[in-house]
Formats: sequence, structure tokens, C-alpha cells
Amino acid sequence: MHGANASGRPFTGDFAGILLYKCLFEVGLSSAPESAHSNDGLRLLGCRITNAVKCLPPKNKPTTKEIINCNTYLKEELASVPKGGVVLGLGFIAHQAVLRAYSLKLSSFHFGHGEIFELPGRRWLLDSYHCSRYNTQTKRLTKEMFQRVLIRAKNLAFA
Repeated sequence: MHGANASGRPFTGDFAGILLYKCLFEVGLSSAPESAHSNDGLRLLGCRITNAVKCLPPKNKPTTKEIINCNTYLKEELASVPKGGVVLGLGFIAHQAVLRAYSLKLSSFHFGHGEIFELPGRRWLLDSYHCSRYNTQTKRLTKEMFQRVLIRAKNLAFA
């Protein structure tokens, strides 16, 4: 395995990580603009990154069963988000996984880039299109759009 599987840091060594870490750095949420490996010195500042699904599904397309099976782990991780904290859901799968972790009705919270929802415990879910190669190459998600969402997340969390 390579990338995140070898480093333990999500999005390391994949296309989505290029935009993610560059933008995190540019808005002041990481110490470096690139995640190369686990000993590269990069530190996240006031945030952390996790995955909704812990396995590596074929074609990076997890099944509903895989999402549900991994949800216990996500729920445990989300419990550490402080009051006032922001969960940035990268894509529809992450959006729904967060809602499942909080036992919220999926149909009551419609995914949309830049949409924000209040979660239990005075926390927030802020949605963004996933920073995948497909979304960036088709311009569904631009660097500027992604930076605006990250700045909004930072402002909410540090308010």
C-alpha cells in the first residue's frame, strides 16, 4: 500500500490531497502545503482529518454496508469534536456518514456545497464537494470555492 495507507494520514499521496493540503496551508490550518509521508513534518493546526470509511474499497466507491460498518469508528472520532467545532464533510458520502454517526435522519439534511447544519452538542456540519480529480477537473469544485469553505469552517470553529 502507499499514500494514506502507508502514512496513516488521509489523502496523502492521492490527487485529492494535493488541493486539500495546499488549501489547508493557505488558510492557516496546516504547517506545510504538501503531505508527502508520515515524517514530512506537516502538522495540522486546529483541525484533524479522518475518513468516513476505514477500508480501501474497490474504485474508492464504498458500499452502504461498508459505510455503516465503519460508522462506529467515525462516531467515536466525532465524539472528540469540541462544542462549537466544525465537521467538514467532503462529499455526499462523508455528509451522510456524519449524519449516521449522530443518528440523524438523512432526508432532513440535504447535501450542498457550502451548506451548514447544526449537529448535536453545538457542533456544525459544513459540506463541500469532495476535492477529487473528477470534481476539480470538471470545475464542480475550484480552488477558490474550496478555500471559501475552509475559511468559513475556520471562522466558525475559532469564533
